[in-house]
Amino acid sequence: MTIKNNHLNVKKKIIVLGGDGFCGWPTSLHLSNLGHEVVIIDNLSRRNIDNELEAESLTPIQSMGTRLTAWEEVSGNKIDFYNIDIAMNYDELLRVINKEKPDAIIHFAEQRSAPYSMKSSKHKRYTVNNNSNATHNVLCAIVESELDIHLVHLGTMGVYGYGTAGVKIPEGYLDVEVKTETGDRVQQQILYPTNPGSVYHMTKSQDQLLFQYYNKNDNVRVTDLHQGIVWGTNTMETKLDERLINRFDYDGDYGTVLNRFLMQAAVGYPITVHGSGGQTRAFIHIQDTVRCIQIAIENPPTRNEKVKIFNQMTETHCVKDLAKLVSELTGGEIAYVDNPRKEAAKNELHVKNDLFLSKGLEPITLNEGLLQEVTKIAKQYAHRADHAKIPAKSTWTKEQKPGIPTKEADPV
Repeated sequence: MTIKNNHLNVKKKIIVLGGDGFCGWPTSLHLSNLGHEVVIIDNLSRRNIDNELEAESLTPIQSMGTRLTAWEEVSGNKIDFYNIDIAMNYDELLRVINKEKPDAIIHFAEQRSAPYSMKSSKHKRYTVNNNSNATHNVLCAIVESELDIHLVHLGTMGVYGYGTAGVKIPEGYLDVEVKTETGDRVQQQILYPTNPGSVYHMTKSQDQLLFQYYNKNDNVRVTDLHQGIVWGTNTMETKLDERLINRFDYDGDYGTVLNRFLMQAAVGYPITVHGSGGQTRAFIHIQDTVRCIQIAIENPPTRNEKVKIFNQMTETHCVKDLAKLVSELTGGEIAYVDNPRKEAAKNELHVKNDLFLSKGLEPITLNEGLLQEVTKIAKQYAHRADHAKIPAKSTWTKEQKPGIPTKEADPV
């Protein structure tokens, strides 16, 4: 069966770094389905972390070879694959870029979990070494190749922190007025100040400075996508064959909050809310993630344009409200546990996402049908769940202890 989308105007060659991961895999399939020539570079580190944590995806993930063969059978499109650690092997990365001559590179090749980055000094150092070296190596390789490549990077809303100072968080830049020593007032535009809440988020903040420098110094074209928390698991393409199924992380280190709630309810485990549940977060469905990447590819910055920054999110929700919604939908019980993170018990979050909306994004917002779809997947593979891996055990400070589920009243 061939599944072509005929609206594509320009076919591009695109390298997807980290194309085996939760966001990278469905993005690779989506762009391939649109007619782009896709090449994946991945060192399969996320699979190795599964082995380290002894916590597999709830959904069964096939080998990379099986995945690529299945996609070619289903779509008629071939995706090439290189197993390269881009943080460690710069020369090999540069060789592939020079060989493939991509029009765009999509950068997912970073350790993406805040809790994992806080597990120990070893995990903190790994996250910094991997993420910062990967980003810097890609930028250096683009410059050294002398190719005009558009770099699209998946960042995070977490670089902003979770306080809004009474204003909507803008898309990357803040207009400020500076008073000089002579009393003159000078208008300036700066990167919105970062306030990372973990070592992982700190590396994403560092990415912004690297992009700004290489854009200014070498005219590298960059689009930086500050993404909210992703929920859902499958996209239109990953549903076509079980061999293409996407990851569903549920463990305390990699399970994102809404997916974690739905999975917990599906297997009869208490819906665990960290702390008060008063934390507000930005969210986006995985199908919108791949659509936003597509929009970014189709709307590249010019050679002399500053870094484009999009807030890649569609809605915000308070964590305790999500827990109540899932509880009402599934009948699951809510348990409040000690918050392993060092953060405010409650926050507001107001975010602008005008750029993607202006480019034609029609957001998938949270609705009962989609929640039931995720719950159905969680129930289908519930037998694969290891309940011992569900609690969040990584803590931000030595004084904190992992929370044990209790049936306490709502503390807020």
